Amino acid sequence: MARNADETRRKILEAATDEFARHGIAGARVDRITTTAGVNNALLYRYFGSKTDLFDTVYSRLVTEIVDAVPIDPADLPGYAGRLYDYYEAHPQVVRLTAWRQLERPELAQPQVVEDAQREKAAAIARAQREGLVPGTLAPEELRDLMVLLSLGNAPVVPGAATDGERARRRATVVAAATAVLRM
Repeated sequence: MARNADETRRKILEAATDEFARHGIAGARVDRITTTAGVNNALLYRYFGSKTDLFDTVYSRLVTEIVDAVPIDPADLPGYAGRLYDYYEAHPQVVRLTAWRQLERPELAQPQVVEDAQREKAAAIARAQREGLVPGTLAPEELRDLMVLLSLGNAPVVPGAATDGERARRRATVVAAATAVLRM
């Protein structure tokens, strides 16, 4: 029985991720999610409470995954920005869900694992600054946030919209811009 419940939850989360990425919270439809997942509406409400609670679960899961998927290397911040760009390229729903979250759920606190990771990244950058590996012209938190913003700057919002050549050029621009920031 537990296996079926876990599989049902997985199907709902997968369908909801796509639905929320495409339509946001307000535009997402429970019936589309459950039809795609092959379950009835009652199961969605039983496992996740409400559509908003389901969005929060989807968002938390995705941003938690990125913490582990793209570790920071404070001695190679441009490489970190490039790896973030690669992640967003491979997982465009993360960018879209983050935008929807900021528009529709600005009061939603970041998951604790993300807060902890942000603090740890800033501390790693501060250590690298003390060791002379990273310039100290910007506060560690500002440098961390700039790398993230740069990685998003050229990320396509529409999956499959860029050619391989365009993606390579965009990634190179992200890395070059991150390198330039470190020369300030």
